[in-house]
Amino acid sequence: MSPRPRFASISVASAAALGLCVAIGVAAPAEAEPCTGPAAAAQPDVAPTPTQSLPAAGGLPTGHRPPNANARAPLPKLGLLPKAILNAFVPHSARVQQEAGVAPSPTPPGAANPAPAAAAQPVPDAAAAPPPAPAEPPGTSLVGWVTGPDSPNDTLKRFAISGTDLGIMWDNGSRQVLMAFGDTSGYCSVPGHQWRYNTLFRSQDDALAKTITVAGSPLWAPGISKQIINSTKWAPSETGIIPTAGISVGGQQYLNFMSIKSWDANGAWTTNYSAIAVSPDNGERWGVYPGSVRTPAPDSVPGAHHMAGNENFQQGAFLKPGPGDPYIYSFGTPSGRGGSAYVARVVPGSIPDVTKYEYWNSDSNSWVPSNPGAATPVIPGPVGEMSAQFNTYLKQYLVLYTNGANDVVARTAPAPQGPWGPEQLLVPSMQFPGGIYAPFLHPWSTGRDLYFNLSEWSAYNVMLMKTVLP
Repeated sequence: MSPRPRFASISVASAAALGLCVAIGVAAPAEAEPCTGPAAAAQPDVAPTPTQSLPAAGGLPTGHRPPNANARAPLPKLGLLPKAILNAFVPHSARVQQEAGVAPSPTPPGAANPAPAAAAQPVPDAAAAPPPAPAEPPGTSLVGWVTGPDSPNDTLKRFAISGTDLGIMWDNGSRQVLMAFGDTSGYCSVPGHQWRYNTLFRSQDDALAKTITVAGSPLWAPGISKQIINSTKWAPSETGIIPTAGISVGGQQYLNFMSIKSWDANGAWTTNYSAIAVSPDNGERWGVYPGSVRTPAPDSVPGAHHMAGNENFQQGAFLKPGPGDPYIYSFGTPSGRGGSAYVARVVPGSIPDVTKYEYWNSDSNSWVPSNPGAATPVIPGPVGEMSAQFNTYLKQYLVLYTNGANDVVARTAPAPQGPWGPEQLLVPSMQFPGGIYAPFLHPWSTGRDLYFNLSEWSAYNVMLMKTVLP
């Protein structure tokens, strides 16, 4: 493995010379479905100057389109979804309620029995204590839009983002949440629509009352978020660079991403490779570790070393464990939304060194070092984009993903390798005819209230959801 990642950046002056448009490694869209409604009519404050020619490859990620998605569906309404949560986590609810109770401490041996307390005396005209606030009933609701023209974050004017997806979240280690997005569209009036393969937001919002409040973003120039991960020499043919998981360890930010070779049928795509990028400065600059490149097939990248089993780790979900566990876990799935989920673990200091990973093998009931081909499924497919956490309310590990019916579902388990319980429905796809995908958990919502980002295809933007567990 190369001891140092390679960093790529673009100067503010270069970005300004492009008229707030795009730079090398950024693709122009073949179609512009995000360019409808308010986004189509919006104009940038600075008139763009003539731009340099853009790469021919790229465009709206058609493979991300969920099955049966209606691109003309109206925007979903904010608020509680009717019948959105159906007996969710019922097998665990009794156990959770039992663990939530606190038993009184026993009297220490040899201690004298305490004297009975004197009878309480009434206080004249004492005001009655207010009743406790009623617990919020279980259910799922749409809190608000994170990105796009309908978001209070005003992402079009602040960051030239009219449409994007994913919104993968992780704690940066300094009480800030970072959010990585996939293919991103800007002002539709600018040639090329300011298309970027990926972007990043920062947030310090712990209230999440109306949405996730965005504090800032790495910028190319005032008013336009930059593409944080650019093309590498390992992708001679590329149509996307899509983040799939993020984590912070030791002040460094790590981002697992996939290089898209082609967008295929709905819910299917082909990757060149997956890899890990690192940022030493809270997401401003990113470099790719050459030794972290995982190819899905022997001929995917000319000259790259291929290991059997890496085809099952083209997409990822990092997991920080529960108390007493020294490892970082990394779930993997193949390209697209049809495969099963696998899991590996690594010590925190070796995240970018994939030769140090251990893979769960259920046949031997053991972790097998340095052999991705030994990994066996821990969650049967189809598993769409997933996220994972240790939930302190359930005292269980929790994963969210979209299943074969394109519903958002959850599973719980006592350990990252399982056994994982049955799917529990959180968001039925039929309530979002525009097409939903990619439920990514907020790293600070590890209790009864679960917040997660969810992408909607017809709006081609990200919304914040909330599920209250039973």
